[in-house]
Amino acid sequence: MDLGDISALLRARPPGHSLPQGLYTGAAAFEFDLAAIFGNSWLLAGFEAEIKKPGDYLSVMVGRWPVIILHGRDGELRAFHNSCRHRGSILCKPGEGHVTRLVCPYHSWTYGLDGRLLAASRMPEDFQKNEHGLKPVHLERIAGAIFICIAGTPPDIFVMRRDLTPLLAPHDLQHAKLAYQSTLVENANWKLVMENGRECYHCASGHPELSASFPINASAYFDFEDDTAARYEARMADLGIPIGPAGEDWWQAMRFPLNDGTVAMSTSGQFSVNKLMCDLGGGDTGSLRWAIEPNNFCHSTSEYTFAFTAIPVSPTETHVVSKWLVHEDAVEGVDYDLDTLTHLWTQTNLQDKEFAENNQLGVNSPGYTPGPYSPAAESLTLRFVDWYCAKAATYLKQLAA
Repeated sequence: MDLGDISALLRARPPGHSLPQGLYTGAAAFEFDLAAIFGNSWLLAGFEAEIKKPGDYLSVMVGRWPVIILHGRDGELRAFHNSCRHRGSILCKPGEGHVTRLVCPYHSWTYGLDGRLLAASRMPEDFQKNEHGLKPVHLERIAGAIFICIAGTPPDIFVMRRDLTPLLAPHDLQHAKLAYQSTLVENANWKLVMENGRECYHCASGHPELSASFPINASAYFDFEDDTAARYEARMADLGIPIGPAGEDWWQAMRFPLNDGTVAMSTSGQFSVNKLMCDLGGGDTGSLRWAIEPNNFCHSTSEYTFAFTAIPVSPTETHVVSKWLVHEDAVEGVDYDLDTLTHLWTQTNLQDKEFAENNQLGVNSPGYTPGPYSPAAESLTLRFVDWYCAKAATYLKQLAA
């Protein structure tokens, strides 16, 4: 399959429908997605709460591409390709940690926290260390969240910074800590994982824990048939909490009310953390859903922020990385029980894993053809797929120019 085949598949998709089979199953389509989508988008890489001190680092994968984010001695955060300038070994395996400097595990080339090459033994006298620093990756910080972009010229992020900052501000992410992180292997294409995560058509029967607090019957983008939205908007206005909506074609954010009788997005519908991130209104403030294409959604509530990120690994394998952030002063075993905190989204993830894997098995069938989305129940899934097709088409045009 060449780029002409990719273009033909994109053109073959009926409007309002899912994608042709080859875009969910093909090795060439997977390589295309890495270059066209993940290589040209702003990606949520983590949170400032994960690398608070100089020397802290966060090592992440963007598909097959390793990236390292460092907290410098000057307080700045910088991102680099996690590839030694000698023979390419990664400097730090995926995860987080603390270093005074980066030492390549292969031949001990040594880098400062600002990416400069400090030492490279047994090189010739005319070797120029200043020409062999780590290659930078674009990084932006927005209200405690860290975004990276691999592209040489990244998309404009001004509107997101302007409009997402006030929505996230009440959740005080700069004073959060990572309470827990999990990685779930899903045997499904990353787009199927994200399509599932962009709709709640399946929630009534598929997510009993989530359905206790999440308004699963709202249509489109949290449209309510009664006066629920108006009452919620008035209450948030009284508290001085913005609700949105805000966004562009590649991101969106909106605060919404939880079900009547619940105050928290938890299995019980009640708070699972005593030390709240936002205590306005006694913490009864619903949830801020913020989602970034291609591979992320988050829920920021009064007690925690939950972040879901889908990392493509192969045409039919995706790693779902989930993070729970709570107030930095909240003490595990005192202010929260970890199993209680994580139960709702862990169960939801496991249920979604089965849905996505079943979806992949069916898409593999010779009987599969693209099916129509429900405008009321799958509007955000349609939005995601439309964005994907437009982004892919733009990339193809740029290659052809």
